[in-house]
Amino acid sequence: MANGEMRGAAAKDDETPRDPYLDHTEQGVSELRKIRRLMLCTFLLAMFTATYFARDVLLPIVLAILLTLTLRPAVRGLQRIGIPPGISAVLLMLAIGLGFAVAGYFLSGPIGQMAARAPQIGAEVQFKLAGLMDRLASIREVGAQVTEMADAAGATEEKMEVVVDQSGPIPSAVGSVASIGSSLVAAMILTLFLLASGDFYHRRIVEASPKLHDKKRALTIVRDVEKQISRYLGAITIINAGLGVAIGIALWILGLPMPHVWGTLAFLLNFMPFIGAIIGTVAVGAFALVSFDTVPYALLAPLAYFTLTAIEGNFVTPMLVGRRLELNIVSVFVTVAFWIWLWGVPGAVLAVPFLVVVKAVCDNVPSLRAFGGFLSGDPAMKTEGTDPDRGEKHATRAA
Repeated sequence: MANGEMRGAAAKDDETPRDPYLDHTEQGVSELRKIRRLMLCTFLLAMFTATYFARDVLLPIVLAILLTLTLRPAVRGLQRIGIPPGISAVLLMLAIGLGFAVAGYFLSGPIGQMAARAPQIGAEVQFKLAGLMDRLASIREVGAQVTEMADAAGATEEKMEVVVDQSGPIPSAVGSVASIGSSLVAAMILTLFLLASGDFYHRRIVEASPKLHDKKRALTIVRDVEKQISRYLGAITIINAGLGVAIGIALWILGLPMPHVWGTLAFLLNFMPFIGAIIGTVAVGAFALVSFDTVPYALLAPLAYFTLTAIEGNFVTPMLVGRRLELNIVSVFVTVAFWIWLWGVPGAVLAVPFLVVVKAVCDNVPSLRAFGGFLSGDPAMKTEGTDPDRGEKHATRAA
């Protein structure tokens, strides 16, 4: 009887209706989550749209922020030896501006000559590659004949036409080069003001955080971003300079005219991952076809250029940059492609530094640490320098 009474009581409990208030609350929470996801997607879409159409305004600001993050450790180091931030900022901007002016003056003459000879170079390249062009023409003729036969046989009811898309990153890159100079000048002026302000914005970021834990984490993120981006850009600049010297020497040994110009262009182009090596190889190949008598010997110049860039990208940079700054090749490729589509040539230059900043932020935010591990070159999560307690202690000492 007792067991029967207990089973009856349990059945009665199971038959007890759920509280409608709980059901309504759960449904409301679910709807709020859907609304939050929808608002997030809408915000991201609006942000990308604004970034695309406002690139002329945002480009100097983004450049200035990256330059400030890169040069802030140098300004802080000069401040320790008694040089005020305003004076050190002026000296750094003068040095960078002088470097750009010297490089522009150094390259303006040879590049102007090559630009004036562009039609002649194109004609000579087409003449020397006439055999290859004839083969391509014969392939096109065969394709046209196949299409005509298919139309005659009634294989297709609709006429299919193959159109070569002339759009792409290169034409947009050429169009964006004209505004790079003015954007760079505006970015340097803004960088001067940001560097001269010292730690003013650091203090404002810390004061904006409500809790002490959040203040420490915010300061840790800012300092880690500065350290990572300055290390990365410093290492990449040194590596690109070495690559430019190596390419200049290799082309000088092959006898290509103006090897110093090509070495300097290699230094500049290598700041654009993937596309820089392709542009440099094609340009050197076209100029070598004009400069040398035989096609096989002329192909040695672009082969040397491509080989040296491949060695730099696959061995030198991973070894010198370090595992902590190493990035996933897939994420780098996707980021570069996206920023080239978004901003053209400046986007290609800013893509990887932007990715380094994102990775540095993800490494210091626990909820984003898994995404930071995906961006890293090592699939295993890196724990060095990502311990929140350790970072907070470092931030406390820095504060």
